Amino acid sequence: MDAADVHSMNIQGRECILIGTAHISKESVNLVRQVIEQEKPDCVCVELDHRRYRALSDTKRWQSLDLKKIIRTKQLSTLLMNLILASYQKKLGDQLGVMPGSELLEAAKTAENMDIPVELCDRDVRVTMRRAWKATSFFRKSYLVASLIASLFEETEITEEKLKELKETDVLSELMAELGQALPELKQVLIDERDTYLAEKIKATEGQKIVAVVGAGHIEGIKKALQEDRSDQMEEINTIPPVSPTWKAVGWLIPLVIIGSLCLVGFLKGSDVAGDNLIYWILANGIPSSIGALIALAHPYTILSAFVAAPITSLTPVIGAGYVCAFIQAMAQPPVVREFETVLEDMSKVSRWWQNRLLKVFLAFILPGFGSMIGTWIGGYEIISTLISP
Repeated sequence: MDAADVHSMNIQGRECILIGTAHISKESVNLVRQVIEQEKPDCVCVELDHRRYRALSDTKRWQSLDLKKIIRTKQLSTLLMNLILASYQKKLGDQLGVMPGSELLEAAKTAENMDIPVELCDRDVRVTMRRAWKATSFFRKSYLVASLIASLFEETEITEEKLKELKETDVLSELMAELGQALPELKQVLIDERDTYLAEKIKATEGQKIVAVVGAGHIEGIKKALQEDRSDQMEEINTIPPVSPTWKAVGWLIPLVIIGSLCLVGFLKGSDVAGDNLIYWILANGIPSSIGALIALAHPYTILSAFVAAPITSLTPVIGAGYVCAFIQAMAQPPVVREFETVLEDMSKVSRWWQNRLLKVFLAFILPGFGSMIGTWIGGYEIISTLISP
């Protein structure tokens, strides 16, 4: 990193110094410290939200993580996505000798040592993740999930040439452009919206001289946004879009069709036939879901709960069998602190998913849920076939 990564702008009579960094570069860490010590700004802005800042700075954060609350509030999938991304970044950081985001933490640390206020200017990561997920089409969601899973087990080797590219601002910008071509919905949420959010937060900070530390790929977008008034966009881009009425209707339509079909079977063909179909429904849902829990090597209580919960949860969009099983698994075999601390390393090894109790909670969430989904289609097909058969 050199002076080309430092951009000075005059914004409404105030000096704003943008530092474009590579999140996995020791040189970025040194550059950030040098600029802040040299410029002595009135405020330092960093590309972090409160959650990511705590994740970087609090080495004992796992001790206060309430896993059961995360499951109850249906945040388990968000936590899993964050861990997958963090695991991939950690593999890069281990090769480079610096953890991703170290330069952001160094900016905050240097400012605090100099009694300079620090502003965390990035959007809440939960809002970003949910907006990105909702912005992605149904078919591209599967592509995105597959890509994330593949990144877990990918052996990433960084050559000297690749390392040099990662540290060049224009290459990072080019990568953002490629992202926009492959998944434009994600680029809009992950890059463009955050450029606007970061720029407006930077402008809202107090002081005549401001230093802002952001990823190099955001520099051009932020520079443009700083020269415009986009304050009217802030409420919209900081809101999680509600589930569309269509998807809500679909979520309730499937269970209503199945329940209604069962009732019609009983009315038209007798209670014995309806009873047989009900038993088929229970077995069609319970068996695949419990097999999923068994494959996860979950606790016996979890396997039993998968069999009991799947036929019931399949008839409501409010909660899935996966969340029930994950909660039971977390209660029966709660992860210890050490397993939280090693989870990023363990995620990259297939066998360790069955050894780390935290990862086993995720398996107890995914596999029984997948089994229940299969059972819903099998059981539903049988009931409707019975109804329409002569």
